[in-house]
Amino acid sequence: MNPVHTSQLTSLPLLARGKVRDNYAVGSDRILMVASDRISAFDVIMGEPITGKGALLTQMALFWFDKLTGIVPNHLTGDEPESVVTDAERAQVAGRSMLVKRLKPLPVEAVVRGYLAGSGWVEYQQSQSVCGVPLPAGLKNASKLPAPIFTPATKAEMGEHDENISFARMCEIVGEPLAKQVREAAIALYTRAADYALTRGIIIADTKFEFGLDENGTLTLMDEVLTPDSSRYWPVEGYEAAFAAGKNPPSYDKQFLRDWLESVRIDGKPWGKKAPAPTLPLEVIAQTAAKYQEAFDRLTR
Repeated sequence: MNPVHTSQLTSLPLLARGKVRDNYAVGSDRILMVASDRISAFDVIMGEPITGKGALLTQMALFWFDKLTGIVPNHLTGDEPESVVTDAERAQVAGRSMLVKRLKPLPVEAVVRGYLAGSGWVEYQQSQSVCGVPLPAGLKNASKLPAPIFTPATKAEMGEHDENISFARMCEIVGEPLAKQVREAAIALYTRAADYALTRGIIIADTKFEFGLDENGTLTLMDEVLTPDSSRYWPVEGYEAAFAAGKNPPSYDKQFLRDWLESVRIDGKPWGKKAPAPTLPLEVIAQTAAKYQEAFDRLTR
């Protein structure tokens, strides 16, 4: 399989390039989402692709959309992505694309946390809360929370960091009725997915969902869902030992890449987490790809 760092379709108008996905307009009511093999960390896109990553993310998202049927509508049209491009462009699209409904995206990411990790752990140490949600005293890094919590974030521009916000702030942005609907849907989605993943030996520590509204104002799940790019995946068998030692559990997500980037020294100094990114060694590319593949295999086999 040839890696696709950046798709180059000329038969459709390009709407936007994100960190991973290239979105093309298909008429006025559909979008062709092409998942490239790009990978980002600390909101910086790496220069080297992870071969096969885009196809794997797409297949994993389709797997989860199917598993989550019935909670909230999703953006899939059911149409074949290859049907809207030329024969010469099919190779760029096959296996890595979704043909989806064009929605009005909500300007807030719906983050659900079942465990205390990442920015949530940092915030908890300062305030014993996350995004205004009070939590019990005495929790540690990677502690399981008494119940999943909803901790929204604003969407940042490319290269900027998302900003955690309170639920009250989300209500100001999108209105309280819609905010409550998003919170209820996001927690239900996370709960079903996390329960299933545990049966496959995977802990979903946290994840982020994106929602939009269709032409009738119906809340609709969109973009990717529950991939290693948008979720923190921990293998069950490594969790207890890491938790007891106060360390981050081993993961199937981008943490491996982040850890390597944290160790990089350029002219004797740490990389500043700004573009350009350091060149990824072949072994880092291969191990990152292997992490994604193993997560997919465990969940779907």
